[in-house]
Amino acid sequence: MNEVLEKINKIGIVPVVTIDSIEYAIPLAKALCEGGLPCAEVTFRTAAAKESIQKMTKEFPNMIIGAGTVLNISQVDEAVVAGARFIVSPGLNPKVVQYCINKGIVIIPGCSNPTDIEQAIEFGIDTVKFFPAEAAGGLNMIKAMSAPYGNLKFMPTGGINISNLNSYLEFDKIIACGGTWMVKQELIREGSFKAIENITREAVETMLSFELLHIGVNTRSDEEANYIARELEKSFGFKRKENSKSIFLSNCINIMKSSDFGKNGYLSIGSNNLNRAIYHLVNNGYMVDENSRCFNKNGKLISIYLRNEIAGYAIKLIQK
Repeated sequence: MNEVLEKINKIGIVPVVTIDSIEYAIPLAKALCEGGLPCAEVTFRTAAAKESIQKMTKEFPNMIIGAGTVLNISQVDEAVVAGARFIVSPGLNPKVVQYCINKGIVIIPGCSNPTDIEQAIEFGIDTVKFFPAEAAGGLNMIKAMSAPYGNLKFMPTGGINISNLNSYLEFDKIIACGGTWMVKQELIREGSFKAIENITREAVETMLSFELLHIGVNTRSDEEANYIARELEKSFGFKRKENSKSIFLSNCINIMKSSDFGKNGYLSIGSNNLNRAIYHLVNNGYMVDENSRCFNKNGKLISIYLRNEIAGYAIKLIQK
């Protein structure tokens, strides 16, 4: 997968924005970044689109900014000159697609049926926009169409919101979801950028769905671990499950028989998508312990520790 598409995959949500006036560009980009989504698809529906992309990419160079609703080659050129790193079209225009491929420009063409998809595959495209997602059959339609096209990925847009976001993202053929619910036109025009930041943050938190799974407690010996476990069993009726390294009590406290990660122990925090969780936490200043990566037999990442500690506890991220 292309580097830009890989980043979009890790971000998980692509805000689809329509900007009427260039004065909104910088505060909107700032709100999205501070809310946790350093990404945007700026639609070419207004005269302000090109200059807005230019301002956003200059002020926020780490954002992944693309141009949406691109209908012709002229718009492709305008968008790329402005700094757009990917192009999104509502349908599959063969001339636009071929032009982008010839120029080495990432394009995500809109596809809503097998004929569109087979055209995209003929062009060597591995990621398409499914639009309009809900109106065109939603997740069930994507699953049905993806079956014959095993290597194809989708970015559904249209009718996706906070309530159905995770049902889409749970399907492994979907790299990200496009959406407008956090960047509604009335909020942008009113200058309600703090509200946009808050809605964006809510979207990221919903996507990642962090949850405390259990607490690990470090001890110095088997004897100390067993003493603590017996006290908790006796006092609170916690049920014991023991192995060579630890004593698990009622799936909520793991008493380690030695000092493991963290000064005092660790907090096991689950997420819907571990790779996206890592990306967003690193983007917020956390660091991961690469040597702690743990994979299942299929090569899928299932846990990793952060280098940061909170109150003497390491953070262990778990794939839920």
